[in-house]
Amino acid sequence: MPSARVSRYLGLRLILAVFAVIAFAASLSLPVDAARADDMSFRLVAFGKAMQCQRRCPAVIAAEGEITDRTPYDFLSFVRNNIGRSNVHAVIFLDSPGGKVVAAMQLGRIWRRLGAAAIVGRVDPSAPGSVTQFLSARCLSACVYALVGAKKRVVPLGSVVGVHRMFFYAGGNGPMGEGTTQRRHYDHGGMKSLLAHYTGRMGVSPALISEAERISSDRIHILTRAEITRYHLATARF
Repeated sequence: MPSARVSRYLGLRLILAVFAVIAFAASLSLPVDAARADDMSFRLVAFGKAMQCQRRCPAVIAAEGEITDRTPYDFLSFVRNNIGRSNVHAVIFLDSPGGKVVAAMQLGRIWRRLGAAAIVGRVDPSAPGSVTQFLSARCLSACVYALVGAKKRVVPLGSVVGVHRMFFYAGGNGPMGEGTTQRRHYDHGGMKSLLAHYTGRMGVSPALISEAERISSDRIHILTRAEITRYHLATARF
């Protein structure tokens, strides 16, 4: 868990004009499979027109990749390494194919403790260096449980959120692990109950977990806008 000093420093300093400089590509084609990705990493992204604000540009956090057992600890280390920067805001742009469920819940709890906002989006690498722009992104499988933890959750039009039944592989590195070719094993109710309690505490409907457990682990169900609203998961605008 983050220290009280870290929590006080970051707080929830939301950028009121956040969408004024974000270009979400609603027509962007996104892969929705849970293929192996790089481990989740974190970096600061200067937000705004660099020529105007220069080194005083507010900075947000880009979180990209697969959630592993180390991800919550990596995030805490990242935060502590950047605690002295007064321009850092507790706003996280999230793009992930999933990963470990327990680690995702741990990460979500940290984000809630910090009062962070999470937006499913990713940095546009082709944007001019003087202006920061963001594109649609994905938050699939276990990623959803990290998203659930954020105090403010945004899934802009064009970004996707997807769920399916939890599983782990025999001989894996932890509960609900993904990424090997061994035989799958499924939860028999204990993890579902834990997730339902967690989502309820975070203000999201536990019915989301029941819906996810109905979906075959061989596919991902992309939540519709109506479902995102019904489960109180996120809004489309900041």
